[in-house]
Amino acid sequence: MKKNVLKFGAFLMFAPLFITSCASIFGKSSYPVSINTNPNGANISITDKKGKEVYKGQSPATVTLKSGAGFFSKAEYQVKISANGYAEQIVPVIYKLNGWYFGNLLIGGFLGMLIIDPATGAMWKLDTPPISVSLTKPTASIEPTLQILDINTVNADVKARMVRIK
Repeated sequence: MKKNVLKFGAFLMFAPLFITSCASIFGKSSYPVSINTNPNGANISITDKKGKEVYKGQSPATVTLKSGAGFFSKAEYQVKISANGYAEQIVPVIYKLNGWYFGNLLIGGFLGMLIIDPATGAMWKLDTPPISVSLTKPTASIEPTLQILDINTVNADVKARMVRIK
């Protein structure tokens, strides 16, 4: 009986080493992304890496986005910011490997390293700072045009720059 109690005690003492996952404990699976624009009230559209829209609204906004996009796959998002009379801007939301993921090696959390952290997305952490965008008015672009004029209606400066086509 005493041997069984000792075995059970040893099991309880070492079991956390095999079932823990550092990134899931010390990290998160979702992160808030803050979006501010100048001017306020700009339209915001966030799409994931498959092109699916995951959020649509106006600024300012704080949107919680998942860090994982499948087993061992980090999430990727594009934040499209637009307003009438302003040039559209696209800002990527970037995730990087969470340093706590390697804590699994130190304490023997093999389940955490191979299953839990990759499945929950906790192995990734947000690498994008809060998004703050000042929208700008689009600059006028000059597009080339073709004009056909009568030679008798143009002034001397224009005639001097003309090239004869044979």
